[in-house]
Amino acid sequence: MRIATFNLENFDETPAGVRPSLADRIALMRPQIKRLRADIACFQEVHGQERPGQPRDLHALRELLAGTNLEGAELVSTKPKDDGVYNERNLVVATHLPVLARHQLRNELVKAPTYRRLTANPPDQYPIEINVERPILHVELNVGGTPLHVINVHLKSKIPSDIPGQTIDAYTWRSADSWAEGSFISSMKRMAQALEVRRLVDQLLDADPEARIVVAGDFNATPDEVPVLAIRGQVEDTGNGALAGRVLVPIEATVPESSRYTLFHQGRGDMLDHMLVTRTMLAHYRGSEIHNELLHDESQSFATDIKFPESDHAPVVATFEF
Repeated sequence: MRIATFNLENFDETPAGVRPSLADRIALMRPQIKRLRADIACFQEVHGQERPGQPRDLHALRELLAGTNLEGAELVSTKPKDDGVYNERNLVVATHLPVLARHQLRNELVKAPTYRRLTANPPDQYPIEINVERPILHVELNVGGTPLHVINVHLKSKIPSDIPGQTIDAYTWRSADSWAEGSFISSMKRMAQALEVRRLVDQLLDADPEARIVVAGDFNATPDEVPVLAIRGQVEDTGNGALAGRVLVPIEATVPESSRYTLFHQGRGDMLDHMLVTRTMLAHYRGSEIHNELLHDESQSFATDIKFPESDHAPVVATFEF
């Protein structure tokens, strides 16, 4: 069985005449999907599309998957209460395996912190809630009669959160301290999501200490950064050997270090997309791949999506034998 995670980067239909078109993107990205040969695929940044008289749906993703082994697969997506899927940045688990349950969490296990912004103009009269933008998607699958918990995540990026009155345009801040405060707020959102994932993992292990759990997605954090470490729960960090059975293991550790990256930024490869598994999964683990041969530097000058219609993230695939 192959499990994959892949940030498709703003995957959507485009208006007529706009480049790259959906067809342009599919021409480059469908071979990537075929190469995954995934039985379970965790996708991030999947946009929804509207059709007259119908709930918003994942039409662009279905077109991408056509002609691959995931054609016709069940697509379990994050969604609002009043529509089929979100307009932007859905998390999706695609699989032909039986789906036992789905659940999405957004500040369900971690209450949103409150904070009064220091540099806001006009000033905040009262503390505001720092809510996360994207839910966590938890899908329970039937694998040979045993549940497999797949947790698909897309943690908040390091892009600073907006501060009222402190930006000149989308790329220019009025002061260094307002930029720093925006980054601080983004880090709160990212850590709130990481804590919620860890609490969900612990709840699953409370119910079944032998639970098979995979946490996969775009963490927007490297392996040594706190959001990843918080979800992993290493004994070196907790100092409690009795918690060793609850540690999540990064499958990327078996990939040669020189190839261990999923995004290129300012000439450096960063490992931002991860797959963490419970120890119960290790007996079945057979190896990993990171398909990063054609990654472009998404931070370089003029690196627009017109030049690079494929995703700026590399897929990660792990193979298990059950």
